[in-house]
Parts: sequence; C-alpha cells; structure tokens
Amino acid sequence: MLSLRRSTLKYLQVRDYLRSLVVSELRPGDPVPSERMLCERFGVSRMTVRQAVDALVVEGVLERVQGRGTFVAPPKVDLQVRLASFTEEMTRRGMTAGVKVLASELAPAEPDIAEALKVATGEQLIHLHRLRYADDEPMAVEHTWLPADRLPGFLDGGTPASVYVELDARGLIPDWGEDTIDAGEADHEEAKLLMIKPGKPVLRISRRAFTGDSAIEYSRSAFRSDRYTLWVPVARPNPPVVPRRRTVAPGAAT
Repeated sequence: MLSLRRSTLKYLQVRDYLRSLVVSELRPGDPVPSERMLCERFGVSRMTVRQAVDALVVEGVLERVQGRGTFVAPPKVDLQVRLASFTEEMTRRGMTAGVKVLASELAPAEPDIAEALKVATGEQLIHLHRLRYADDEPMAVEHTWLPADRLPGFLDGGTPASVYVELDARGLIPDWGEDTIDAGEADHEEAKLLMIKPGKPVLRISRRAFTGDSAIEYSRSAFRSDRYTLWVPVARPNPPVVPRRRTVAPGAAT
C-alpha cells in the first residue's frame, strides 16, 4: 500500500512538473524533456513517466508525433455555444478565419434535412460544403442548408463570403436557434480535410437557426476536438412561480 502511494506521488510530481513547464517556459510545438531525463530527475521508472505524459496527452496539453517525440500541443479554442458565425467567433478570439468552399449548389431536400427546415422532401435547398480555417489551420468541416425559395439569387454572384452577412442584408439574420452536440469519430473524408487520422475524436454540432418562427438555416459541423473545447455558461434557474393561495371567507361561495 505504501509502495503504491509513493508511486502515485511520483507520477503526480512528474505530471505537475511537465504542466508547469508548459505554462511558464515552453511554447506550442516545443519538445518536452525526454523520458530518460525525467527518469533521472525524479528517480522513477519509464512506466511512471509515460503514465504522467499519457495523462497530459489525454488532457490536450501535450501531443505525441509518431517518430519524432512529444511536444506541447497547440492551445484549444474555446467554442462558446451562442448564435454567431464561425468568422465572428474566430475574430472574437483574435484569430483570422478562412474558408475553402468544397461545394456550393442547389440540391433537393433529403427527408431528415427537410424535417429540420420544415419543408417538403425534395424541395430545392441551397447546400454549402465548406472547410473552415483559423489562422490557416483546418478547424471544422461544415455542411449548411438554406431554403432556396426564401433566398432567390443567393448563389448568383458565387458563394457569399459570409452566410450570416448575406442573411442580414436580406433582413433574415437568425434571432434564435438550437444546437445539438455529440462526440464522434472522424470519417475518412473529414480526417483528410482536417489533417487528422481517421477515427480521431471530433465534436459534432448540428444547428437549426430561426428568423422569427421559421427555420432559415440547418448545419452539421465536425470540429477538431484537439483544438476545440466547448464552453457553456450556466446559471441557476429562476425560482418557480407559485400562485398565492386565495383566502376564502367562511361561508363564501367558491
């Protein structure tokens, strides 16, 4: 029991030492001290060192590069759940947003897309397939559908640089929406576009955005989970409204 406790303490020392290096001395992309150096410094086995490194890799603090070693991972972007465009979110973080349009077309609504936008199956939709960048690094693969009958000529001048700017110009900027968030694995196409390995975890977000009571946008995005962390502000709910009990005088009709 004592031996196990000492081993745990050593593991925590190595982990905390590496974490402090990342915070105070190293920069993203810098290599961390070798296993041999850490073993000698703390008088521990390679297994203990690897356990500490593994924990920081899982947290996204460090990343292993096959054949090269272990390095400080790029910082994660906090993805706040709010109704804003990707460009607005990146600009708010001081990053330069970019986009590569993979497809821009009119397409018939598949049943699930039609249900999301509350249109008839087969109705013409505007479909955009885009790869999103932040500071020239691929961040997300996105599919967006918009009702074509409400946006005549939307693609006449090519794909708009910003869907939300174009919607705003038409008086159709979304004023509320709903997101569904799931964890998933990158398929081969997503992995190739995001420059990650197939099967790597991604953050999947499906969004319906509304103008008034009508759905104006439906999108499905796969975000790199090694570069994004989801931030959701929370608050205590308002206290329930309890009706006052009416006092009835004796003998009064009720």
